[in-house]
Amino acid sequence: MDAAPQGFALFPTALGHCGIAWQGAVLVGVQLPEDRGEHHTRERMRRRFPQLTECAMSPEVAAWAARVAAALAGARDDLRDLPLDTSGVPPFNARVYELARRIPPGRTMTYGEVAAALGEPGAARAVGQALGHNPFAPVVPCHRVLAAGGRTGGFSAGGGAATKMRMLEIEGAFAHDTLALFAPRE
Repeated sequence: MDAAPQGFALFPTALGHCGIAWQGAVLVGVQLPEDRGEHHTRERMRRRFPQLTECAMSPEVAAWAARVAAALAGARDDLRDLPLDTSGVPPFNARVYELARRIPPGRTMTYGEVAAALGEPGAARAVGQALGHNPFAPVVPCHRVLAAGGRTGGFSAGGGAATKMRMLEIEGAFAHDTLALFAPRE
């Protein structure tokens, strides 16, 4: 497969095969592994991006994928500089994603704290819904946002809350964050 200016590809990580989709010099989506393996991740990517074909990554996209893989293995890379195409994302969601990208690896916030930081106190549920539709996980680190009282909250990636907790463990969140330390491991 030749590298193309747009497309999608799978790449191995510590959690399984992730997917990455790009158009030109921006990411249009990132997919955490599906529970049932590489084939199901590929099928999810085909459903999410029917206009794109699976192809080889350009060197730039391959470098982005390598950074995502390294972060999922514990590298302290916040991935904040990876370019995202948020043009199809509702404005509130885009604001949530931008704020979530500022949460450093190994740290967490609650849905309510994110809502308050956005100047939208009382919008914790809307923050959770926005993160549940995150098209860029883990580049937009929705796993770093927990429910009040140290509960994990939802997580729409394969493996659900267990994957969320594993990602936080990989980042060392439990060594830094009292809230995450007492979060139940569902």
